[in-house]
Amino acid sequence: MRPLLAPDVRAIMSLPRGPQRDRAPDWVAAGTPPRLRDDLVALLGSDRVLTRPIDLIRYATDASPYRLFPKVVVIARTVDDVRKVLDYARQKHESVTFRSAGTSLSGQAQSDGILVDVRRHWAGVNVEAGGRRLRARPGTILSRANLALVAHGYRLGPDPASASACTIGGVIANNSSGMCCGTTQNSYKTLSSLTFMLPSGMLIDSARPDAEQQFAAAEPALVAGLMDIKREIEADPELVARLRKKFSIKNTTGYHMEAFLDGPTPLEIFRRLIVGSEGTLAFIAEAVFDAVPDDQYRLTSFMIFPDMYAACAAVKPFVDHGAAAVELVDRASLRAVEGKAGVPERWKMLPEQATGLLVEFRAPSEVARAEAERTAAATLAGLKLLEPAEFTRDPVLAAQFWNVRSGLLASVGGARPSGSSFILEDVCFPPERLADGALDLQALFAKHHFAGIVFGHASAGNLHFLITPFLNDPAEVAHYGAFMQDIVELVVGKYEGSLKAEHGTGRNVAPYVEREWGGKLTALMWKLKRLADPKNILAPGIVLTDDPESHLKNLQTSPTIEKTVDRCIQCGYCEPVCPSRNLTTTPRQRIALRREMARQPEASSVSAQILAEYDYDAIQTCASDGSCAMACPVDINTGVLMKHFRHLEHGPRAELIAATVARRFGTVERVARIGLSVGDATAKVVGHRTLAAATALARAVVSKELVPSWLPNMPAAAKAQLPKTSRQGAAGVYFTACVNRIFGRMPGQGRKPSLQEAMIAVSARAGLPLWLPEDIGGHCCATIWHSKGYREGNSIMANRIAGSLWRWSDGSRLPIVCDASSCSFGITSEIVEHLTPENREHHVRLKIFDSVAWAHDRLLPKLKIEHKAASAVVHPSCSINHLNLAKKLHGIAAAMADVAVTPAAAGCCAFAGDRGFLHAELTRSATAEEAEEVRARKFDAYLGSNRTCELGMNLATGKNYESFVYLLEELTRPSEAVEH
Repeated sequence: MRPLLAPDVRAIMSLPRGPQRDRAPDWVAAGTPPRLRDDLVALLGSDRVLTRPIDLIRYATDASPYRLFPKVVVIARTVDDVRKVLDYARQKHESVTFRSAGTSLSGQAQSDGILVDVRRHWAGVNVEAGGRRLRARPGTILSRANLALVAHGYRLGPDPASASACTIGGVIANNSSGMCCGTTQNSYKTLSSLTFMLPSGMLIDSARPDAEQQFAAAEPALVAGLMDIKREIEADPELVARLRKKFSIKNTTGYHMEAFLDGPTPLEIFRRLIVGSEGTLAFIAEAVFDAVPDDQYRLTSFMIFPDMYAACAAVKPFVDHGAAAVELVDRASLRAVEGKAGVPERWKMLPEQATGLLVEFRAPSEVARAEAERTAAATLAGLKLLEPAEFTRDPVLAAQFWNVRSGLLASVGGARPSGSSFILEDVCFPPERLADGALDLQALFAKHHFAGIVFGHASAGNLHFLITPFLNDPAEVAHYGAFMQDIVELVVGKYEGSLKAEHGTGRNVAPYVEREWGGKLTALMWKLKRLADPKNILAPGIVLTDDPESHLKNLQTSPTIEKTVDRCIQCGYCEPVCPSRNLTTTPRQRIALRREMARQPEASSVSAQILAEYDYDAIQTCASDGSCAMACPVDINTGVLMKHFRHLEHGPRAELIAATVARRFGTVERVARIGLSVGDATAKVVGHRTLAAATALARAVVSKELVPSWLPNMPAAAKAQLPKTSRQGAAGVYFTACVNRIFGRMPGQGRKPSLQEAMIAVSARAGLPLWLPEDIGGHCCATIWHSKGYREGNSIMANRIAGSLWRWSDGSRLPIVCDASSCSFGITSEIVEHLTPENREHHVRLKIFDSVAWAHDRLLPKLKIEHKAASAVVHPSCSINHLNLAKKLHGIAAAMADVAVTPAAAGCCAFAGDRGFLHAELTRSATAEEAEEVRARKFDAYLGSNRTCELGMNLATGKNYESFVYLLEELTRPSEAVEH
């Protein structure tokens, strides 16, 4: 039976359609081939095997310009799962590709065979030797790994720009480096040991005392072959010299054959070869890194030079004096960021040859920084610049400089023409020839009529180039092929550089490995691959290929879709912060599926299958919290599109009901409190499960997207009578959110004060009394309607609250304090576009404080903490992050507790107003990692700043999360007034 008010997903299908050459083929509509599906389900269980068409399509895309459709996706949980898949693949002649973050820029995370997800269940780190060493699993996000080390003063050597999204496994597999890494701190140089699984299923921990013997016994042919290759290379002095020379600069083209010179034993050779092998030799199950010092005393400068030669001439002096990073940006790069925050207006007038350098020194102490400052200033004084520059210690100004550099990806990707693709490649020139190489790259753009930019890690001679071709046009694909051919001849033929410096070989350069390395060494690479992987099951075609045009196949188009998400460059930065990442889809996948709808012809069976799952997998399980926008380099908030889709799915009847609810919200609020009271009393009689079953029936009849579930941790109803306050002498207006007027404290807390009583008391104690308006009932921040896409109801409530805030604040004379962070964000930001011109004019003048900012900035300086809690953990909600208040929330906790903790895995709880009541499974999934971290130790206080988020964390952890205001009020009471 279809629910009475069920969403109609067919309403979202009105979009431009034009069948594209790379559309999902018809076989995808049937999902995984039955034999493969049944075999793997029998082997692993249905919960670990994804076979639906929507799954195969969403995993077909990574951050590269390529697109391959896996036959099946396996969510591996254990090394035994991986072993079973490898055994099966050998027997059935299927290929296996491992995928973690999918931030690969060269197609390494794609497969037309079995794709194994090793992100979801493969995170975890262990700090060893006081931070000098880190043990990490392959699905661990690099920035999370570094977060574990920061308290010890160390970090991992590799520092790619994608650190917030890429994972340890990918960093090792691609031998990723970055701005400060060079060739001395990459994975190849800083890995201490590896635990890896060979295609045969043999698991080896290279750190074990008997590992060498175990390796030899398990893989005698591989061991013998490795030593044969070692002898052949060492017998050729010219080849030895070539390897040493080419690996003296960044190089990730082909296999890292220098391992045969560096490794004394077969296992040590092979361990080194796995680095940069892009998943083609073995599966990385665990890695142990030697960490490097994380020097925090910094000096930063952004310099503008008259031309490329002048900029590149300055690189070596800075590097010789110890600069940690020297980043180069060409004139096209500078033009791309014009108009951005922190970018000087005068840069628009820079001459065409102008080139920028961003230089940073990092020192371990103030004394060392002072010395670096003297040498940096002396070097700077001798340079010819277009405008004065200096080195700054100011972290805010340094952040602005880095934003210019990091904003290149966003600026070019976001401004590219609709329908064009986004290709970012990297090469390395000998550093002494960097200027000539960069100018020659720019000349190739002109020759092939590409509007490109050049930027990169000048200290290493490593340059990135970025172009935006239209890959839906076969002529443009051929054009791109000619451009790549010229790139190869330029980098290898003219400069003897590296075709790939830090992104791994990938599909784009695999056909050119022999051009860079020559026939003999390439033949030895093929020999290595056949020794390690005799049946060629691991990621075929990614590092080595015998197809000279494989790099021009499986290129993906970028069909035009909704403007809100059309700029997506598929980088995957959004995925680690997405609440639904481990339940259904991520923002990148939601967009990829939408693009697939645009690729398909009318009446497509593939589109029909996508549509059958898209409402739940993409639209309804999107928390619409905007976390993706904070992580996205092109500022895309995928939740905006999902809310638009929710609007399209509503029928006129649903819109009318939503508008009526908005008009009569005071009544709805009272009914909700009564419902909570009745529900609590009923639950005591019949039990929570029975009540949950009753609401489940109502959801099935009416709508799962409108009728909430009864959760086992429902709070008590809030007090109907709010505290009486006086407007006279008030320091601010207290807007207590509707969620705090409906939900009270958890049952069994007796006579403890309500949130309103605590907020009023603690503010008065600080000499800043608040006035709570008597007519506040029936007011809301409008998020209830906004998040569901109800436009009329949203407009009604947005304008009601804006008008009342203006009235209550006496025309903005008084500041407004809101006690729920999501509502603070709603009334400061989300209601604006829905206001009348008059209300919008008034709104911009309002002074709105979230309770966190009010307490941190206004109350704490005037309060005395009478006694501290021993420990407290905080949950910074997504709204807190949008409001940029996470540090202040932690600061409040630190003032109230001897130990204050913000979990490393803290993220959006996905309760999202009421979405946690509608889809509790979303909240369980979103909070799983944070909850595990919180449950690992006991805290005396569990603090939040948003009631529904606190309910979500209660549900996840079994702990009583409450607003920090309660504890602040309790700890600042005069000692004789404290209840015992």
